[in-house]
Amino acid sequence: MAELALKPDRERLMAHITEFARRVKLSGTPEELESFRYLQAQMDSYGYRTQLLSHDAYISLPGAAKVEIDGKSLRCITHSMSVPTSAAGVTGVLVYVGEGSKADFAGKDVAGKILLVDGIATEEVAALASAAGALGQLHVSPNEHLYEMCVSPVWGSPSQHTLVNLPTTVICTIAKEDGDRLRMRLANGEKVQATLTAEVDTGWRKTPLLVAELQPTGEDAPFVLFSGHHDTWHFGVMDNGGANATMLEAARLLALHAADWRRGLRICFWSGHSHGRYSGSAWYADEYFDDLDRRCAVHVNVDSTGGKGATVLTNSGVIDELRPLASDVIERVAGQKHAGRRHGRAADQSFWGVGIPSMFGSLSHQSPGPVKMLTALGWWWHTPHDTAAHIDPDNLIRDTQIVLEVLWRLLASPVLPLDYTVYAAALGEQIARLQTGLDGRIDISVLVKAVDELNANAKAILEAGHVSVDRAEHINASMMRAARHLVPLNYTSGERFHHDSALPHPAWPSLEGLRALTSLPKGAPETAFYAVHARQVRNRVAHALREANAALGSALND
Repeated sequence: MAELALKPDRERLMAHITEFARRVKLSGTPEELESFRYLQAQMDSYGYRTQLLSHDAYISLPGAAKVEIDGKSLRCITHSMSVPTSAAGVTGVLVYVGEGSKADFAGKDVAGKILLVDGIATEEVAALASAAGALGQLHVSPNEHLYEMCVSPVWGSPSQHTLVNLPTTVICTIAKEDGDRLRMRLANGEKVQATLTAEVDTGWRKTPLLVAELQPTGEDAPFVLFSGHHDTWHFGVMDNGGANATMLEAARLLALHAADWRRGLRICFWSGHSHGRYSGSAWYADEYFDDLDRRCAVHVNVDSTGGKGATVLTNSGVIDELRPLASDVIERVAGQKHAGRRHGRAADQSFWGVGIPSMFGSLSHQSPGPVKMLTALGWWWHTPHDTAAHIDPDNLIRDTQIVLEVLWRLLASPVLPLDYTVYAAALGEQIARLQTGLDGRIDISVLVKAVDELNANAKAILEAGHVSVDRAEHINASMMRAARHLVPLNYTSGERFHHDSALPHPAWPSLEGLRALTSLPKGAPETAFYAVHARQVRNRVAHALREANAALGSALND
């Protein structure tokens, strides 16, 4: 495979940044659609076949908010998917619940009250507060800035089954200084009442989705999916203008060498990321499931590139089998050792149920600081201050170069750079831990053997060396079939056709039924009940591994 010698063009990147700084791009608004048309014109000019889709999405746009205590109004905002109020608002007694963890809620009667919560608003706190019957949430920012957030725990647009999981509380955020005063008053035993008023425009609306495709290897051939969202909070020049500039420039440069690709490239710009909890990518995963299942080899997502001060390249999320690829490119371009962090439940990663290996999301991060933030993307993230002033052209070029080279290897490598020995090692550690914890209560030796077989098959593929074009295509098809079974084990509860919630997930969530049995003391009276579910989980994992091994084995034996 020839090395790609092309480099990102600074002037082109910054011209895109200038364009993205012109508009606030709320999901489903005319301004957002106008900006989508700019994306389409650019992709058309690079030779891609484009289609600007429009689909229904459940979108929530926060409006004016008011927090009133003792007749004084505090500076505040409300949030996407908060419950709206009448002009009179809702009034309740404040109860302090720390950072709003399950432990913080334990033993507290919060029904009908307004919670004072340390930290940026999250879907996890919203879910806990709603379940506990709270009336509202008053979040205290970690600094003087007020951070826009979507607080829905539902991934994508809700169905009739998940609609009930949306927040039932009114949610606002105030600045740290005001929150510190309220926290002190509560600590001194004062009874403090707050009135929250929130305007939130939530409902179904049409949102755009741009698909740009270049398929030099044939219309029904495998492809790499490359994506990022275009909707923004405020002008959102870093989040996600930086990534959109990266996408455009990578697309332009890659198209110049399309004749050398071994598979196609499909580029998607989403709406509904910020105001619909990834509604665009979730809809696309559902609507085009069959096509993605048959043809998509890998998903590369990109978010918030080029931030000023973003010097940390070690912490981007990458699925196990793509970690060697990410590590090699990041070290070569940036001189840093990638840590191989697991993906979080974010970043338009709507394709794990389909079974598509994925990498990235946010790529470059800020160094750790004294203020606790949800993401290390700069103090301006999700605020009106996310402007062109916080883009560093050199960082944007560096990040774009990393993405460009990753995509080039995915497109041009005869054999897809998927290393399932890394996956086998990670799953093997989980199985060994479970075997120790189960202590013979159920037999999972079938999983131990299956992981060993997976490692052997994956190692044999890596050692195959130079192979013919036909053999390479057969190996790639086999790895894609294996991925449809392996990726859901790693990143979903095991259900391929429904999206898991947007709440934080444990590593390898498909193993939770086995973990639950290990958590019981040996001889516990509930053991037999837990063992029923644990066996079912074992069987699901064993089946997935058997199918994956059959796929990989066919690549070696034919």
